[in-house]
Amino acid sequence: MAKCAVFSSRVPSLVPNRWSQMLSAFPPRVDLTVSNPTLVGLPYPPDLLAPLADPRGMAYHPASAGLSSAREAVAQLYRAQGLPVSPEQILLTASTSESYSLLAKLLCEPGEGFLVPQPSYPLFEHLLRAESCQTFFYPLPEETGFRLDAARISLREGVKAVVVVQPNNPTGTVVPPGEREALVALCRQRGWALVADEVFWEFPLSESPRQSFAGNPHCLTFVLGGLSKLVGLPQLKVGWMVVSGPEELAGEAFSRLEFLADTYLSVATPTQEALPEILSRGLAVRQGIGERVKANLQLLKQELAAFPFLQLLEPEGGWSAVLRFPRVVSEEDLVCELLEKSGVALYPGFFFDFPHEGFLVVSLLVPPEHLAFGLTALGRTLEGKLASCAEPGS
Repeated sequence: MAKCAVFSSRVPSLVPNRWSQMLSAFPPRVDLTVSNPTLVGLPYPPDLLAPLADPRGMAYHPASAGLSSAREAVAQLYRAQGLPVSPEQILLTASTSESYSLLAKLLCEPGEGFLVPQPSYPLFEHLLRAESCQTFFYPLPEETGFRLDAARISLREGVKAVVVVQPNNPTGTVVPPGEREALVALCRQRGWALVADEVFWEFPLSESPRQSFAGNPHCLTFVLGGLSKLVGLPQLKVGWMVVSGPEELAGEAFSRLEFLADTYLSVATPTQEALPEILSRGLAVRQGIGERVKANLQLLKQELAAFPFLQLLEPEGGWSAVLRFPRVVSEEDLVCELLEKSGVALYPGFFFDFPHEGFLVVSLLVPPEHLAFGLTALGRTLEGKLASCAEPGS
């Protein structure tokens, strides 16, 4: 069939892959890919969204960067961590995805782009492509436990920013302190912006030293956050950017972002008016999520004791865990077999661009009984594969 000239090349023709087709044919009984906190049985205060009924939301007062009360509430989150962030550095968006889109418009001409980590969440390429921008990859080396090594970031033409995700999704790694300084120095030297996606920041899973990039004065820096992860409310569609760096450069960036945001005004007024109260009430949800992922991480370790051929890549934070398994079967064949025969869904590593076969990704947000069932099914399936390989003549 000839290519249709009506459509932009920014939007690809989508063909379901084998795993997606299997999901349609065999809806999972136990889904270990769920990352939606509203669907995993976590307790939410029944009046959590009551502030949305505040009568102030009836009046429309458009503010390109967001209402001052909402920006102050976000700034307080960072100041509580000892970070020098003011409301004048906060710009509200409808989501982290919208933040990336605004940053692509701000920083890139068509054909230029961002350096993004690999492995990581497979969204950057789609977002940047939609803005006629390029995605350049840099490795999170396996030998470092998939942690950033600034020396491995290639100097390429057309790069305008480096993206770091901490904790990274799905590896759960944070930027080591020494690499943080090296990365900031590299961005300053090359004139690159630094985009730090810290949406999982409030969910640590280890005692590893870590430091947010919020308030970084040494290079143009954008730190991203939002309600989706912070208080488990993706349906409210509120994200933000913290803009910092050399004063004149950061001020110019913020002014231009305000201009872009003013063309959309995408964050709803009732949500902005309610934001301070929702952040306060949502603390209980954040604590519940944190307790769930920590408990599930311990449960995962206990379950893996019965299957020593499965190796956990110890996460430092976030909602996911990565498992390494013996390469006696392909990732795709394994996840499809688990779905068809056991009703268990989990992610193959190639969805996240791991460097080779032999990785699986599971959500730590799921109900504990689902995690235990799914891990047992996975372990027994692989036991059968290993036994077959050990048989004479196999």
